[in-house]
Amino acid sequence: MSIQNPHDKFFKETFSDAEVARDFIQHYLPESVSEIIDLETLEAQRDSFISQELQETFTDMLYRVKINEKTGYLYFLFEHKSYPSHKIAFQLLKYMSEIWDKYSTHEKKEALPIIIPLVIYHGQGHWHTSTRLSQMIPGYTQLPETVKDYIPDYQYLLYDLSQYQDEAMKGGVRLKILMTIFRDIFTKDPNRLRESVLKAAAYLRELENKETGIEYLEIYMRYVFSAAHQMTKADLEKILNEMTKEYPEGREVAMTLADILRKEGLEEGMKRGRMEGRMEGRMEGRMEGRMEGETQALVKTALRLLTKKFGPLSEPVQKRIQELDAATLEVMIDQVLDYQSLDDVKKYLM
Repeated sequence: MSIQNPHDKFFKETFSDAEVARDFIQHYLPESVSEIIDLETLEAQRDSFISQELQETFTDMLYRVKINEKTGYLYFLFEHKSYPSHKIAFQLLKYMSEIWDKYSTHEKKEALPIIIPLVIYHGQGHWHTSTRLSQMIPGYTQLPETVKDYIPDYQYLLYDLSQYQDEAMKGGVRLKILMTIFRDIFTKDPNRLRESVLKAAAYLRELENKETGIEYLEIYMRYVFSAAHQMTKADLEKILNEMTKEYPEGREVAMTLADILRKEGLEEGMKRGRMEGRMEGRMEGRMEGRMEGETQALVKTALRLLTKKFGPLSEPVQKRIQELDAATLEVMIDQVLDYQSLDDVKKYLM
């Protein structure tokens, strides 16, 4: 049941339904925006503008819709990295340019449609990056207004799911489930994830159509089993046992999924996706040793690059960097050139 990109799959399986997209627009867009959108004209497009090398960390959905009685687009960019990107505003500008170019070519019109960009983020770190393009340009705020007129600038709508409490989850069942599960999928606390999965099952009871509920239960449980690498056999058994109480109708689906997991050998090692076998212990030792060595090498690289750019680092900063995992260190190293000061580094480490 391994899925190459489970975040992408879960997002698209849910948001490709126009009903869910309408639900999101009604409950989460600013009223000044939602009131000029004709929801009856909302139509999902097949286009994707994410380059191949970024498909592991980004997913997008494009909707065509009437905005203020004219053709327009809503562009959803979903970021499923552990930590936020500092270049989102620039990336979005490129994607919007491609949308405009495609529209002009296809429609053979010079006038450009309205595009409203939205970013949905569900990583571990809070989103500290500005939502304005101009904030990527050093000294922009000090420029005369007459000069700013020559420089492109815009703002995107941001939805940092890590900031949403349960009571802030609005909309229909599928939307609330998606946002709840996405919010907690990266948590290092198995109990918190288990509670979110069970909360999602409780939401399903609000659906009148039980068949729809069972279908969506399978969709989100497949996502959890594929993406929540911190889950163990014990965590899975707790979820399955308590799932029956929260949503009895889904017992058969949950047990079937568990059986598939066992057959694939993931029952004992969901955290790292290792297959069971006689050599498992020996293989794990070698794997962990290799990963630890690679992580230490990344720590040294990050410390060296940051020291070269900003001078000696304080002990708390050095200690925090030494605690990061390999994936986070790789992102930090890639973004060293983007940091303007040590404050940017400290925000990333929070």
